[in-house]
Amino acid sequence: MSSGTGGGYWGDKALPSVFKHELLRRYLPQFGGMTGTHAHGKRVVYLDGYAGEGRYENGDPASAEIALQIASDLRSGPGLTLECFFAEAQAKSFERLGAVIQHYAADGVLARAHRGEVDGVLDSVVERAARVPLFLFLDPCGLVLPQERLTEVLAHKRRQKKPPTELLMNFSMMAVWRLGGHVRSPKGNEKSLQRFDDVCGGTWWREYFADASASAAREGAAEDAIEAVAAEYARRLQSRTGMLVQSVPVSHSPRKRPVYRLVFATRSQYGLWVFGDAVARARDKWWEMLETNEESEGKLTLFPIRPDPNEVKARAVPMIADNLEKLLLRTRRPVKLVDHTLEIFGDFYGQVTEPAAREAVRLLHRQGKTPSDGVGVKRTREITVYPRGLAA
Repeated sequence: MSSGTGGGYWGDKALPSVFKHELLRRYLPQFGGMTGTHAHGKRVVYLDGYAGEGRYENGDPASAEIALQIASDLRSGPGLTLECFFAEAQAKSFERLGAVIQHYAADGVLARAHRGEVDGVLDSVVERAARVPLFLFLDPCGLVLPQERLTEVLAHKRRQKKPPTELLMNFSMMAVWRLGGHVRSPKGNEKSLQRFDDVCGGTWWREYFADASASAAREGAAEDAIEAVAAEYARRLQSRTGMLVQSVPVSHSPRKRPVYRLVFATRSQYGLWVFGDAVARARDKWWEMLETNEESEGKLTLFPIRPDPNEVKARAVPMIADNLEKLLLRTRRPVKLVDHTLEIFGDFYGQVTEPAAREAVRLLHRQGKTPSDGVGVKRTREITVYPRGLAA
């Protein structure tokens, strides 16, 4: 946990953390399962770079304990080893984290904690993962590692496709908002600006706020600049690492701007597919918790703000079918769904779960546009769809 965490942070889980932790809970076991089965020694390495206390005061697990629970489940179930490393700089949080780790270590989970910043342990963890899959979870309350440091790891030390490397990272929109004000102000703190230059891998981000300042009369100029910086950061990370990068907004409420974006990086279409499904399921959990909180606070209105999941799916299925049909017409050859994740889901990536893709295949089949119907294929992502006129 980095600086910026208030004294009440560990009292209870806020809505952004509900989404983030549900996403981690759903995705990490699948990463471990998909990659660990064929890994050397059936071992996977996991690093939580800003681990915090590991558990909330009300007993709910935070990111560190979620990973430890997953490690325990993988060990007792498929017999995989998720070796967990945690970094935490604050003494009080480190002490409480240690107590959580000790509980799981006593049951055979491999876990170690480093007292200090993540940069001090990153290289040794990468070395520990020399021949096995590596998952990096970087969730600071402030600024994340410099992009040069991330690039050093992702594009040089872990540039190969196998063993796989993936990243899930918190990119703070609140920090961008705050530092954008420094750009616009003649009294801006240059040291803070330079720190964010490092995070972004250059001064390019400042130009967006210079433009926002020039167009200050236009409502929302600064908000547009924040979103533009986040999008460009993800694009540059993808360009510099050669990885597939997706960025997911996370907020306290649909009425408020995102407090951060979760940036996901992978070299695997399987990872991209499973992550999108996990995002959609985590979003459902976020909505459920929002409605529960608003009901308990007497804030529910006559007009629900949550989009009806069935209506979203009803819109998504024909659009996914249309995207798939266009792909078949263009390639004129069989298409395995998982090989074209973003093209198939389009704007509904991360909005609907993977069964929507199976329904889209069935829709195309009923329309006579493919002989494939997905019957007999257990996993939706493994469905191969044939163009009309080719035997399935």
